[in-house]
Amino acid sequence: MGLVSNDRSFRSLLKQGIEQLRAAHVPSYNLAAELLLLHVARRDRTWLYSHAEEVFSPEISEDYFALLRRRAFGEPTQHLTGKQEFWGHEFEVNADVLIPRPETEHLIEVALDRLAVREVRAGRPPRLDGEGIAIVDIGTGSGCIAITLAKELTSASIYATDISEAALEVARRNAGRLGVSDRIQFLESNLLEVFPQSQVTGHESPFFDLIISNPPYVSLRDAESLPIEVRDHEPHAALFGGEEGYELYAALISQAARYLKPGGLLVLELGYNSLPAVQPLLETKEWINVCVTMDLAGVPRVIAAERMSPSP
Repeated sequence: MGLVSNDRSFRSLLKQGIEQLRAAHVPSYNLAAELLLLHVARRDRTWLYSHAEEVFSPEISEDYFALLRRRAFGEPTQHLTGKQEFWGHEFEVNADVLIPRPETEHLIEVALDRLAVREVRAGRPPRLDGEGIAIVDIGTGSGCIAITLAKELTSASIYATDISEAALEVARRNAGRLGVSDRIQFLESNLLEVFPQSQVTGHESPFFDLIISNPPYVSLRDAESLPIEVRDHEPHAALFGGEEGYELYAALISQAARYLKPGGLLVLELGYNSLPAVQPLLETKEWINVCVTMDLAGVPRVIAAERMSPSP
C-alpha cells in the first residue's frame, strides 16, 4: 500500500485514504481515514474542511500512509491516534486498556438516574454533586467510568480498581489530564478484594453507595469470531469473562452484596446474551428493584439493582 498520487492536498489524501481502507475491508473506513489524517496533520475537522486544498508536507503524507497501512493490518484507529471520546471527554487509550464503547455510556446514564431516584424515594432532594456518596468502579481500564462520574458528581468519593497496573497508569494519566486526579483513588485489585471492610471503615459495615462495572464478558468460545481489531489488539483480561463469558458476574454480585450500604446500587454492563445467566443472580433476598436497560439496538445492555435494607 503506497502513495497513489503526488497530490498532497487534504482532499486528495483523504480520498486516497478512504480508497485504501475500503479496499482492505476496514470497518467505518471513511471515519478511520479522516481521523488518521486529522491526527497526523494536528488539525481539527473544522480547519481541514475549510482548507480542503491545503497542501501538506511530504512528512505528513508519509506518516499518514504509514498509519493507513497499520490500520489496514488490523490495528485499531484509537490505538493509532492514542485517544477515544467518551461522554464528551477525550481519553488516552492504548493496548493496555479496553477502548471505551458508546454503549458503555448507558452505565453512566443508569447510575445517575438511579442515584437520583433513590434520594427521591427516601424523601430527600437529589444530591446532584454527589456529596456523601461513595462509589467504586470495578475494572476501570482507561478510567472512563470513574472519571466521568467524578466530573458529574463533583463531591463524591470515588475509587477505581483494576487487576492491571498498566491499565491503572493509563487511568491515572486520564484523571490528571481531565482534572480529577485528586478525586479518585486508583487501586490494583481483583474485584473488591483490596477493600477489607475493617480497614476501610474501621468496623464491619458496608461502605459503598454505588458499585459500577463494565466487567469482562466475552466468551472464550467466541474469540475467533471477534474482529481482528478486538481479538489481536485489546487486552484479553478486559475482554474475556471465561468459557461462557458471564462467569465473573457471580463473584462480583456476591462481593457487591457485602460492600454496598442498605439501599446502595449495583450497576453492571451486560454482555450479548448474558442476561439469562446474570439476572437470576439478583433474584435473591439481598436485592430489590432490579431493572434492565436496552441499548439503542434493543440489546439488554445494563442491569441495575438495589441492596435490600435489613428488616427493622
